[in-house]
Amino acid sequence: MRGAGKTTWVRETFPEAYIVDLLDESRFQQLAANPALLAPELRTVPRDRLVVLDEVQRVPALLNEVHRAIDRDRRRFALLGSSARRLRTAGTNLLAGRATVRTMYPLVPAELGTDFDLDRVLRFGSIPLVWRSEDPRATLDAYVNLYIKEEVRGEALVRNLPGFLRFLPVAALFHGQVINISGIARDAATARATVEGYIGILEDTLLATRLPAFEARLRVRERRHPKLYWVDAGIVRAAKRDLGAVGAEERGPLFEGFVFTILRAHGEVSELYDDIAYWAPADAHATEVDFLLRRGRDHLAVEVKASSRFSAAQLAGLRAIAELPRVARRVLVYLGDRSLKMEDGIEVWPFDRFARALAERALWP
Repeated sequence: MRGAGKTTWVRETFPEAYIVDLLDESRFQQLAANPALLAPELRTVPRDRLVVLDEVQRVPALLNEVHRAIDRDRRRFALLGSSARRLRTAGTNLLAGRATVRTMYPLVPAELGTDFDLDRVLRFGSIPLVWRSEDPRATLDAYVNLYIKEEVRGEALVRNLPGFLRFLPVAALFHGQVINISGIARDAATARATVEGYIGILEDTLLATRLPAFEARLRVRERRHPKLYWVDAGIVRAAKRDLGAVGAEERGPLFEGFVFTILRAHGEVSELYDDIAYWAPADAHATEVDFLLRRGRDHLAVEVKASSRFSAAQLAGLRAIAELPRVARRVLVYLGDRSLKMEDGIEVWPFDRFARALAERALWP
Protein backbone atom coordinates (compact mmCIF):
# COMPACT_ATOMS: atom_id res chain seq x y z
CA MET A 1 0.00 0.00 0.00
CA ARG A 2 1.37 3.39 -0.97
CA GLY A 3 1.85 6.05 1.70
CA ALA A 4 2.12 3.57 4.59
CA GLY A 5 5.60 4.78 5.52
CA LYS A 6 7.70 1.86 4.24
CA THR A 7 10.49 4.00 2.80
CA THR A 8 10.55 6.36 5.77
CA TRP A 9 10.70 3.42 8.19
CA VAL A 10 13.56 1.69 6.42
CA ARG A 11 15.58 4.90 6.08
CA GLU A 12 15.19 5.68 9.79
CA THR A 13 15.72 2.09 10.97
CA PHE A 14 18.63 1.33 8.64
CA PRO A 15 20.29 4.67 7.87
CA GLU A 16 23.35 2.97 6.36
CA ALA A 17 21.33 0.84 3.94
CA TYR A 18 22.11 0.85 0.23
CA ILE A 19 18.85 1.85 -1.48
CA VAL A 20 17.81 1.05 -5.03
CA ASP A 21 14.79 3.29 -5.67
CA LEU A 22 12.69 1.91 -8.52
CA LEU A 23 10.41 4.94 -8.43
CA ASP A 24 13.41 6.77 -9.92
CA GLU A 25 12.46 6.52 -13.59
CA SER A 26 16.01 6.31 -14.89
CA ARG A 27 16.89 3.51 -12.44
CA PHE A 28 13.65 1.73 -13.29
CA GLN A 29 14.25 1.85 -17.03
CA GLN A 30 17.86 0.74 -16.68
CA LEU A 31 17.07 -2.31 -14.52
CA ALA A 32 13.85 -3.19 -16.32
CA ALA A 33 15.81 -3.39 -19.58
CA ASN A 34 18.61 -5.46 -18.01
CA PRO A 35 17.96 -6.85 -14.49
CA ALA A 36 21.36 -8.58 -14.55
CA LEU A 37 22.98 -5.15 -14.03
CA LEU A 38 22.06 -5.41 -10.34
CA ALA A 39 24.75 -8.06 -9.74
CA PRO A 40 27.79 -5.94 -10.73
CA GLU A 41 26.31 -2.99 -8.87
CA LEU A 42 26.06 -5.06 -5.69
CA ARG A 43 29.75 -6.03 -5.99
CA THR A 44 30.55 -2.41 -5.11
CA VAL A 45 28.53 -2.65 -1.88
CA PRO A 46 30.01 -4.25 1.28
CA ARG A 47 28.42 -7.66 1.90
CA ASP A 48 27.34 -6.78 5.43
CA ARG A 49 25.40 -3.69 4.27
CA LEU A 50 21.62 -4.04 3.96
CA VAL A 51 20.33 -3.59 0.41
CA VAL A 52 16.86 -2.10 -0.07
CA LEU A 53 14.89 -2.50 -3.29
CA ASP A 54 12.08 0.04 -3.10
CA GLU A 55 8.92 -0.70 -5.16
CA VAL A 56 10.43 -4.02 -6.24
CA GLN A 57 7.18 -5.12 -7.91
CA ARG A 58 8.04 -2.79 -10.79
CA VAL A 59 10.85 -5.14 -11.89
CA PRO A 60 9.96 -8.66 -10.69
CA ALA A 61 12.94 -10.17 -12.56
CA LEU A 62 15.26 -8.56 -9.99
CA LEU A 63 14.22 -11.28 -7.56
CA ASN A 64 16.40 -13.73 -9.50
CA GLU A 65 19.43 -11.55 -8.72
CA VAL A 66 18.31 -11.20 -5.11
CA HIS A 67 18.00 -14.98 -4.82
CA ARG A 68 21.53 -15.49 -6.13
CA ALA A 69 22.97 -12.80 -3.86
CA ILE A 70 21.34 -14.35 -0.80
CA ASP A 71 22.65 -17.84 -1.61
CA ARG A 72 26.08 -16.85 -2.88
CA ASP A 73 27.03 -13.89 -0.71
CA ARG A 74 24.63 -14.23 2.25
CA ARG A 75 23.44 -10.70 1.59
CA ARG A 76 20.51 -9.19 3.48
CA PHE A 77 17.73 -7.44 1.60
CA ALA A 78 14.62 -5.42 2.43
CA LEU A 79 12.20 -5.63 -0.48
CA LEU A 80 9.55 -2.92 -0.34
CA GLY A 81 6.44 -2.89 -2.49
CA SER A 82 2.88 -1.65 -2.70
CA SER A 83 1.45 -4.50 -4.79
CA ALA A 84 1.90 -8.25 -4.81
CA ARG A 85 0.14 -8.82 -8.12
CA ARG A 86 3.10 -8.62 -10.49
CA LEU A 87 5.27 -10.63 -8.12
CA ARG A 88 2.85 -13.54 -8.49
CA THR A 89 2.91 -13.65 -12.27
CA ALA A 90 4.11 -16.81 -13.98
CA GLY A 91 7.85 -17.30 -13.76
CA THR A 92 8.47 -14.80 -10.98
CA ASN A 93 11.02 -15.96 -8.40
CA LEU A 94 9.35 -15.77 -4.95
CA LEU A 95 12.62 -16.63 -3.13
CA ALA A 96 11.49 -20.10 -2.02
CA GLY A 97 10.96 -19.27 1.63
CA ARG A 98 14.03 -17.06 1.94
CA ALA A 99 11.94 -13.97 2.68
CA THR A 100 9.66 -13.06 5.57
CA VAL A 101 6.57 -11.09 4.55
CA ARG A 102 5.34 -8.19 6.66
CA THR A 103 2.53 -5.72 5.95
CA MET A 104 2.56 -2.08 7.00
CA TYR A 105 -0.91 -0.92 8.00
CA PRO A 106 -2.31 2.56 8.68
CA LEU A 107 -1.31 4.00 12.04
CA VAL A 108 -3.00 2.42 15.07
CA PRO A 109 -3.80 4.02 18.46
CA ALA A 110 -0.68 2.55 20.09
CA GLU A 111 1.48 4.32 17.50
CA LEU A 112 -0.40 7.62 17.60
CA GLY A 113 -0.47 7.87 21.39
CA THR A 114 -1.94 11.15 22.61
CA ASP A 115 -2.40 12.30 19.00
CA PHE A 116 -5.02 9.62 18.39
CA ASP A 117 -8.39 11.10 17.44
CA LEU A 118 -11.07 8.58 16.49
CA ASP A 119 -13.30 11.14 14.77
CA ARG A 120 -10.40 12.20 12.55
CA VAL A 121 -9.48 8.57 11.83
CA LEU A 122 -13.04 7.74 10.78
CA ARG A 123 -13.19 10.77 8.50
CA PHE A 124 -9.72 10.82 6.94
CA GLY A 125 -8.11 7.54 7.97
CA SER A 126 -4.64 7.15 9.45
CA ILE A 127 -2.27 6.47 6.58
CA PRO A 128 0.94 8.32 7.55
CA LEU A 129 0.99 10.27 4.28
CA VAL A 130 -2.50 11.63 5.02
CA TRP A 131 -2.10 11.93 8.79
CA ARG A 132 0.87 14.29 8.40
CA SER A 133 -0.84 16.37 5.73
CA GLU A 134 -2.05 19.89 6.43
CA ASP A 135 -4.88 19.25 3.96
CA PRO A 136 -5.93 15.59 4.42
CA ARG A 137 -8.92 15.97 2.11
CA ALA A 138 -6.79 17.07 -0.84
CA THR A 139 -4.16 14.46 -0.03
CA LEU A 140 -6.74 11.66 -0.06
CA ASP A 141 -8.12 12.83 -3.40
CA ALA A 142 -4.58 12.85 -4.79
CA TYR A 143 -3.90 9.44 -3.22
CA VAL A 144 -6.77 7.75 -5.06
CA ASN A 145 -5.79 9.45 -8.32
CA LEU A 146 -2.15 8.37 -7.81
CA TYR A 147 -3.30 4.81 -7.12
CA ILE A 148 -5.28 4.74 -10.35
CA LYS A 149 -2.46 6.31 -12.36
CA GLU A 150 0.54 4.39 -11.03
CA GLU A 151 -0.84 1.11 -9.70
CA VAL A 152 -3.75 0.41 -12.01
CA ARG A 153 -2.97 2.14 -15.29
CA GLY A 154 0.84 2.22 -14.93
CA GLU A 155 1.13 -1.47 -14.09
CA ALA A 156 -1.52 -2.43 -16.68
CA LEU A 157 -3.60 -4.23 -14.05
CA VAL A 158 -6.85 -3.69 -15.93
CA ARG A 159 -7.73 -3.55 -19.61
CA ASN A 160 -10.87 -1.52 -19.11
CA LEU A 161 -9.98 1.51 -16.98
CA PRO A 162 -13.45 3.18 -17.27
CA GLY A 163 -14.99 -0.03 -15.89
CA PHE A 164 -12.59 0.00 -12.95
CA LEU A 165 -13.39 3.66 -12.28
CA ARG A 166 -17.09 2.78 -12.12
CA PHE A 167 -16.32 -0.17 -9.86
CA LEU A 168 -14.36 1.74 -7.18
CA PRO A 169 -17.19 3.87 -5.66
CA VAL A 170 -19.59 0.93 -5.80
CA ALA A 171 -17.13 -1.35 -3.99
CA ALA A 172 -16.61 1.39 -1.40
CA LEU A 173 -20.32 1.20 -0.56
CA PHE A 174 -19.81 -2.47 0.40
CA HIS A 175 -17.25 -1.67 3.10
CA GLY A 176 -18.04 -3.93 6.06
CA GLN A 177 -20.74 -5.83 4.18
CA VAL A 178 -21.10 -9.30 2.70
CA ILE A 179 -19.89 -9.11 -0.88
CA ASN A 180 -22.64 -9.23 -3.48
CA ILE A 181 -20.79 -9.74 -6.75
CA SER A 182 -23.97 -9.58 -8.82
CA GLY A 183 -25.04 -6.33 -7.14
CA ILE A 184 -21.65 -4.69 -7.66
CA ALA A 185 -21.53 -5.86 -11.27
CA ARG A 186 -25.01 -4.48 -11.94
CA ASP A 187 -24.35 -1.10 -10.31
CA ALA A 188 -20.94 -0.75 -12.00
CA ALA A 189 -22.27 -1.97 -15.38
CA THR A 190 -19.50 -4.57 -15.43
CA ALA A 191 -19.39 -8.35 -15.85
CA ARG A 192 -19.33 -10.57 -12.75
CA ALA A 193 -16.00 -12.14 -13.70
CA THR A 194 -14.51 -8.68 -14.17
CA VAL A 195 -15.71 -7.59 -10.71
CA GLU A 196 -14.04 -10.66 -9.19
CA GLY A 197 -10.81 -9.57 -10.83
CA TYR A 198 -11.20 -5.99 -9.64
CA ILE A 199 -11.65 -7.12 -6.03
CA GLY A 200 -8.48 -9.17 -6.45
CA ILE A 201 -6.67 -6.00 -7.52
CA LEU A 202 -7.83 -4.20 -4.36
CA GLU A 203 -6.45 -7.09 -2.29
CA ASP A 204 -3.16 -7.32 -4.19
CA THR A 205 -2.56 -3.59 -3.78
CA LEU A 206 -3.38 -3.97 -0.06
CA LEU A 207 -6.32 -1.57 -0.15
CA ALA A 208 -8.97 -4.11 0.84
CA THR A 209 -9.36 -7.65 2.07
CA ARG A 210 -12.04 -10.32 2.21
CA LEU A 211 -13.00 -11.62 5.65
CA PRO A 212 -14.31 -15.19 5.38
CA ALA A 213 -17.26 -16.59 7.28
CA PHE A 214 -16.42 -19.06 10.03
CA GLU A 215 -17.22 -22.64 9.09
CA ALA A 216 -17.55 -25.02 12.02
CA ARG A 217 -18.56 -27.89 9.73
CA LEU A 218 -17.78 -27.83 6.05
CA ARG A 219 -21.30 -28.32 4.81
CA VAL A 220 -22.35 -26.50 1.68
CA ARG A 221 -25.46 -25.07 3.32
CA GLU A 222 -23.31 -23.33 5.95
CA ARG A 223 -21.02 -21.61 3.49
CA ARG A 224 -21.48 -17.86 3.36
CA HIS A 225 -19.95 -15.17 1.22
CA PRO A 226 -17.02 -13.19 2.65
CA LYS A 227 -17.25 -9.60 3.81
CA LEU A 228 -15.26 -6.81 2.16
CA TYR A 229 -13.21 -4.45 4.31
CA TRP A 230 -11.13 -1.57 3.00
CA VAL A 231 -7.93 -1.06 4.98
CA ASP A 232 -8.48 2.61 5.80
CA ALA A 233 -11.53 4.79 6.39
CA GLY A 234 -10.06 7.72 4.48
CA ILE A 235 -9.36 5.63 1.39
CA VAL A 236 -12.82 4.09 1.27
CA ARG A 237 -14.45 7.50 1.69
CA ALA A 238 -12.22 9.01 -1.02
CA ALA A 239 -13.10 6.10 -3.32
CA LYS A 240 -16.79 6.92 -2.99
CA ARG A 241 -16.00 10.64 -3.29
CA ASP A 242 -17.40 11.65 0.09
CA LEU A 243 -14.92 13.26 2.48
CA GLY A 244 -17.32 15.52 4.33
CA ALA A 245 -18.39 15.00 7.94
CA VAL A 246 -19.02 11.33 8.75
CA GLY A 247 -22.72 10.55 8.55
CA ALA A 248 -24.55 8.46 11.13
CA GLU A 249 -25.21 5.67 8.62
CA GLU A 250 -21.52 5.21 7.75
CA ARG A 251 -20.08 5.56 11.25
CA GLY A 252 -20.81 1.93 12.15
CA PRO A 253 -19.07 0.32 9.13
CA LEU A 254 -16.13 2.74 9.40
CA PHE A 255 -15.60 1.98 13.09
CA GLU A 256 -15.97 -1.75 12.50
CA GLY A 257 -13.46 -1.56 9.65
CA PHE A 258 -10.98 0.33 11.81
CA VAL A 259 -11.23 -2.33 14.51
CA PHE A 260 -10.54 -4.98 11.86
CA THR A 261 -7.48 -3.07 10.66
CA ILE A 262 -5.98 -2.77 14.14
CA LEU A 263 -6.70 -6.46 14.80
CA ARG A 264 -4.76 -7.30 11.66
CA ALA A 265 -1.95 -4.86 12.47
CA HIS A 266 -1.43 -6.23 15.97
CA GLY A 267 -1.92 -9.76 14.71
CA GLU A 268 0.99 -9.24 12.31
CA VAL A 269 3.49 -8.56 15.08
CA SER A 270 2.17 -10.34 18.17
CA GLU A 271 0.77 -13.66 16.89
CA LEU A 272 -2.61 -12.56 18.23
CA TYR A 273 -4.51 -15.27 16.36
CA ASP A 274 -4.12 -18.07 13.84
CA ASP A 275 -7.27 -17.21 11.85
CA ILE A 276 -9.90 -14.52 11.84
CA ALA A 277 -13.44 -14.72 10.44
CA TYR A 278 -16.91 -13.41 11.05
CA TRP A 279 -19.54 -15.71 12.58
CA ALA A 280 -23.07 -16.04 11.25
CA PRO A 281 -24.99 -19.27 11.91
CA ALA A 282 -26.87 -20.67 8.93
CA ASP A 283 -30.20 -20.85 10.77
CA ALA A 284 -30.18 -17.28 12.13
CA HIS A 285 -29.76 -14.71 9.37
CA ALA A 286 -30.03 -11.69 11.68
CA THR A 287 -27.50 -12.97 14.23
CA GLU A 288 -23.77 -12.63 13.79
CA VAL A 289 -20.53 -11.69 15.54
CA ASP A 290 -18.21 -9.30 13.74
CA PHE A 291 -14.89 -11.02 14.45
CA LEU A 292 -14.08 -14.52 15.66
CA LEU A 293 -10.40 -15.09 16.39
CA ARG A 294 -8.93 -18.58 16.67
CA ARG A 295 -5.69 -19.38 18.44
CA GLY A 296 -4.98 -23.08 18.64
CA ARG A 297 -8.30 -24.68 19.55
CA ASP A 298 -9.66 -21.65 21.42
CA HIS A 299 -11.85 -18.84 20.11
CA LEU A 300 -12.33 -15.19 21.08
CA ALA A 301 -15.43 -13.33 19.90
CA VAL A 302 -15.48 -9.56 19.32
CA GLU A 303 -18.62 -7.57 18.53
CA VAL A 304 -18.24 -3.90 17.56
CA LYS A 305 -20.83 -1.16 18.11
CA ALA A 306 -20.34 2.48 17.14
CA SER A 307 -22.56 3.63 19.99
CA SER A 308 -21.75 5.49 23.19
CA ARG A 309 -24.69 3.79 24.93
CA PHE A 310 -24.84 0.15 25.92
CA SER A 311 -27.98 -1.94 25.66
CA ALA A 312 -28.57 -5.63 26.30
CA ALA A 313 -29.87 -6.03 22.73
CA GLN A 314 -26.33 -5.46 21.48
CA LEU A 315 -25.29 -8.79 23.03
CA ALA A 316 -27.51 -11.04 20.89
CA GLY A 317 -24.71 -12.35 18.72
CA LEU A 318 -22.28 -12.86 21.61
CA ARG A 319 -24.94 -14.78 23.53
CA ALA A 320 -25.70 -17.00 20.54
CA ILE A 321 -22.04 -17.82 19.96
CA ALA A 322 -21.73 -19.25 23.49
CA GLU A 323 -22.83 -22.56 21.97
CA LEU A 324 -19.63 -22.74 19.94
CA PRO A 325 -17.07 -24.98 21.73
CA ARG A 326 -14.02 -23.45 23.41
CA VAL A 327 -14.99 -19.76 23.33
CA ALA A 328 -12.46 -18.32 25.79
CA ARG A 329 -13.80 -14.76 25.86
CA ARG A 330 -16.68 -12.72 24.44
CA VAL A 331 -16.17 -8.95 24.20
CA LEU A 332 -18.42 -6.12 23.07
CA VAL A 333 -16.39 -3.06 22.02
CA TYR A 334 -18.30 0.22 22.04
CA LEU A 335 -17.74 3.98 22.28
CA GLY A 336 -18.94 4.44 25.84
CA ASP A 337 -16.66 4.94 28.85
CA ARG A 338 -17.82 2.17 31.25
CA SER A 339 -16.52 -1.38 31.48
CA LEU A 340 -19.11 -4.03 32.37
CA LYS A 341 -19.28 -7.78 32.88
CA MET A 342 -22.52 -9.67 32.39
CA GLU A 343 -23.64 -12.63 34.51
CA ASP A 344 -22.99 -14.99 31.59
CA GLY A 345 -19.39 -13.78 31.27
CA ILE A 346 -19.73 -11.37 28.34
CA GLU A 347 -17.47 -8.35 28.82
CA VAL A 348 -18.27 -4.84 27.62
CA TRP A 349 -15.20 -2.71 26.90
CA PRO A 350 -14.79 0.93 25.90
CA PHE A 351 -12.73 1.22 22.73
CA ASP A 352 -9.72 2.68 24.53
CA ARG A 353 -9.57 -0.38 26.79
CA PHE A 354 -9.73 -2.64 23.76
CA ALA A 355 -6.93 -0.73 22.00
CA ARG A 356 -4.82 -0.87 25.16
CA ALA A 357 -5.38 -4.63 25.50
CA LEU A 358 -4.12 -5.10 21.95
CA ALA A 359 -1.03 -2.99 22.59
CA GLU A 360 -0.28 -4.87 25.81
CA ARG A 361 -0.98 -8.27 24.24
CA ALA A 362 -3.70 -8.83 26.83
CA LEU A 363 -6.71 -9.49 24.61
CA TRP A 364 -6.87 -13.20 25.43
CA PRO A 365 -7.76 -14.19 29.02
